[in-house]
Amino acid sequence: MKTSNNSLRFLPTTFILVGIPGLEAEHLWISVPFCLLYIIIFLGNGIILHIIRTDVALHQPMYLFLAMLALSEVGVSASTLPTVLGIFLFGNTEISFEACLFQMFFIHSLSIMESDVLLAMSLDRFVAIHNPLRYTAMLTLPRVFSTGAIIGLKSIMLMAPFPILLWRLPFCGHNALSHSYCLHPNLIHLSCGNISVNNIYGIFIVTSTFGLDSLLIVISYVLILHTVLGIDTGEGRKKALNTCGSHICAVLAYYVPMIGLSIVHRLGHHVSPLLQAMMANAYLFFPPVVNPIIYSMKTKEIRRGIVRMLSEKRTRV
Repeated sequence: MKTSNNSLRFLPTTFILVGIPGLEAEHLWISVPFCLLYIIIFLGNGIILHIIRTDVALHQPMYLFLAMLALSEVGVSASTLPTVLGIFLFGNTEISFEACLFQMFFIHSLSIMESDVLLAMSLDRFVAIHNPLRYTAMLTLPRVFSTGAIIGLKSIMLMAPFPILLWRLPFCGHNALSHSYCLHPNLIHLSCGNISVNNIYGIFIVTSTFGLDSLLIVISYVLILHTVLGIDTGEGRKKALNTCGSHICAVLAYYVPMIGLSIVHRLGHHVSPLLQAMMANAYLFFPPVVNPIIYSMKTKEIRRGIVRMLSEKRTRV
């Protein structure tokens, strides 16, 4: 432990990360599925990014927002990879205080970005269904890129105070975390000081980002449903709803594990460490693993791009 200028305030030199509680002896074997999950994440999202980048026909708002979603998911996974695989492959359970804050900042910033992109995608689907004739005029490429830049800047600005607020807290000997990576709710529970400011700002972040985003996504789908019910033909209604199927699955894949992990954090010591670890891993891996599979199966343009890419590789061989 190291002390600051105030002798009553201590900052931990390192935090202790946790893999799968009770299965420490099996961590090397457990590392195999985790390595496979990371390969699927980077390969799946990388293929989607490559297809969207190389196919000019996919330079449309829907697919550009999908590329932003894939980038944010790759970013979250890349920020957790060193500690997760460090624990399971090499038994390295320590992370420095500064590195922990750095990792926490990126995980939460990119998670906020992911939530905002899902909201933008729902609004994109509403505009496409409600007013298809003006869709391309309303959602021009400069507006899409500007939206992406605003989302990124907003995420960074909202998360910037968190490392500063954590730096000012005293940690009096408790430095064992509940997960294999650093999250703000987990960190503040280790402090022996007054965390009211952190809690208030954390609640503000949750309500102004994830809470507001989820509410607006629900509202947008209510409006989409109202528009679809106004379409005369059953085939037209089915076609309109099919364009939303992948996005609905992506929203569920993102918010369900997040809500589950949030409930686990609120229950604290009443929940077993094994359940905490499982929920934390579900929150980390489920969306970036599932989303490329969903969009590859349910979006014919992405599916065609994958087939074309594989056929081009075969001809080169």
